[in-house]
Amino acid sequence: MKRIPGDDIFKPNPTRIEAKSDTTTRAAREILAKEEASRSAKTKRLRAARLAREEMEGTTANGPKKARKR
Repeated sequence: MKRIPGDDIFKPNPTRIEAKSDTTTRAAREILAKEEASRSAKTKRLRAARLAREEMEGTTANGPKKARKR
């Protein structure tokens, strides 16, 4: 019985330039993901600190009302 070729027979192999650009894209996406994770962690930390400070001060989340200009 003959062996049926897999799907990889019809996929073109990337050129050297395409492979290099894929590597660069992958590295850039990893860097962006790390930055987003650190930004998210910082936001959570700062939000928790702000809420704790507001709770200790007894102020509302809205803050003082501003006077209307006439």
